[in-house]
Amino acid sequence: MPMSSCDAIIIGGGVNGLACARRLAAKGRKVLVLEAGAQPGGGAGSTEFHPGFTAPALAHLTQGLDPRLAGAVPVGFHAPLATVIIGEKGPLRVQGGVAEGPDAAAWAVLHARLTRFAQALAPFRRLSPPLLGKGNDWLPLLKNLWGVKGLGRDDLRELMRMILINVHDVGEDELGDDRLRGLLSFDATLGAWLGPRSPNSLILYLDRLARGPDPLLPKGGMAALAGELAKGLEVRANARVEAIVIEGDRAVGVRLAGGEEIRAPLVVSAINPRTTFRDLVGARHLDAGFQSSVGHIRMRGGAAKLHLALDGLPDLPDSKARIVLAPSSHAVETAFNPVKYGEVPERPVMEFILPSAHEPGLAPEGQHVLSAIVQFAPHAPKAGLETARAQMLENSLRVLDGAIPGLRAKILHAELLMPQDIEARFGLVGGNWHHGELAVEQMLFNRPLHGADRYASPVPGLWLAGAGAHPGGGIEGAAGWNAAEAILGARA
Repeated sequence: MPMSSCDAIIIGGGVNGLACARRLAAKGRKVLVLEAGAQPGGGAGSTEFHPGFTAPALAHLTQGLDPRLAGAVPVGFHAPLATVIIGEKGPLRVQGGVAEGPDAAAWAVLHARLTRFAQALAPFRRLSPPLLGKGNDWLPLLKNLWGVKGLGRDDLRELMRMILINVHDVGEDELGDDRLRGLLSFDATLGAWLGPRSPNSLILYLDRLARGPDPLLPKGGMAALAGELAKGLEVRANARVEAIVIEGDRAVGVRLAGGEEIRAPLVVSAINPRTTFRDLVGARHLDAGFQSSVGHIRMRGGAAKLHLALDGLPDLPDSKARIVLAPSSHAVETAFNPVKYGEVPERPVMEFILPSAHEPGLAPEGQHVLSAIVQFAPHAPKAGLETARAQMLENSLRVLDGAIPGLRAKILHAELLMPQDIEARFGLVGGNWHHGELAVEQMLFNRPLHGADRYASPVPGLWLAGAGAHPGGGIEGAAGWNAAEAILGARA
């Protein structure tokens, strides 16, 4: 007998699903969140990868929550993390627009200019893409375009020039220190399937900067963030949705893997759009052209996740900083090139933190957890998954030990997740944590695809609220909140 006791079902208890649920609940809707995993958060959860050692499951930092979500949920954060880049000339510390070294003034000027551009573009993240041909839909967009115009003629001309070029050229033109060039290129391409020389790569750096100048770590760790967002909501864990129930061409509920049906007048998917349409809805309920377009959404993940259990504190310039091992823009590009052909880079680039330096309870006393995101990793390795994983781990450890002498001797246990592992563990198709590559041709009107770019799907009663929708992922909740606003506006 189907259960029907809620106004809306949210599929997926990640940050976007929880953000959508909180907004709908605040407006009086009774919401049920269904999470396939054992805890809410998805990639923003935690994992005990070795007895006594707990690491962030996938994401280990955020650039900050969407301001609307942050205003609704009292989430605490540690002080913004400084970044230390380790290159051939040693470590270099950066925080926001302040950098050490001979290029400090050049970095300050460039960072200030890019921050102005990012802040002018930031309001677009909170808008539903306008409906082409519908005049009133363009009013919010035009207001924000006026804000961009407020940059001034020179800045506006410079924004239009820079938004179309690659981040490598910006670094070459504006900076002299290879370490700062490497940081700029690394941050622009983190989680993306492109290198610093790829066209339009600078826009991804602006997208990152629009969310905040420095990375943040929630107090209690990433899992605590999801726990705080889930407070007051009805969340069912270990509840994998097998199908979206369609009756009369309308979504009326879901069926769980165990056969249980739950009915609601509104179904919201905060998981991957391809999984939503191909696996949960099914081709027979979709137009053939739309179904074909779903298959063309690019979802290549290019990052691996590394967890290390350490017997003691490694010799770091700052144990509470984000450490970036990307000694130059060329090093980032060189790490990307082999991945395009299914091969593992000899010298991957990466960022890592010691979560246990902020939260001692994550490791036994005197020991530590290292969490790293390693770029780049092939999502379909030619050598096979097991061989590629072993090679990727060895290459990553060699790079780490070269930058932090003695680190390897402290390793008690190592776990490395390739993009295929990330897909299997978190349901992220291709291992892409944005639920679809974040690239200029898959943004705004084209996210995730035409016909589902305004959170409503072609199936009445079914909406999208995950990172695959505008403006993408990033552990901030903007897509989920935007979706809730679109739902509330449509049902007002």
